[in-house]
Amino acid sequence: MFFHLDTGLNKTLHEWVGLVMLGAVIAHLVINWRAFGTYFKRPLAQGIMTVSAVLLALSFIPQPEAGGNPARMVMRGIGQADIETVIALSGLPLEAGLERLEAVGISAEAGVKMTALTGGDRDLQMKIIETLF
Repeated sequence: MFFHLDTGLNKTLHEWVGLVMLGAVIAHLVINWRAFGTYFKRPLAQGIMTVSAVLLALSFIPQPEAGGNPARMVMRGIGQADIETVIALSGLPLEAGLERLEAVGISAEAGVKMTALTGGDRDLQMKIIETLF
């Protein structure tokens, strides 16, 4: 994933193997708790664990999107665009796009923004994109 080779099953496998690895780490900690307890009484080990915990906590702070994943930025742009723009991007005429949406139960009209149409529902946004594209 570091080299952006997240194609096919790579990403899914990476996520599931990561969960299995987490389980193995927890099992290792439980089985060897006494040894870990004596190891973590040392100041150097406490310092390493403190720094690691702080870095882990910092990694969860959202960062401003400067550049970032282009696919995510495109999806964000589509999510904020009006429905005419999204239909135009799909290559369909406006009326044909609105008819396709109506056929799957999504009532839309010109001038409506995707945010208003979906109410922030990402599943509905994906349904609209799949229907149009």
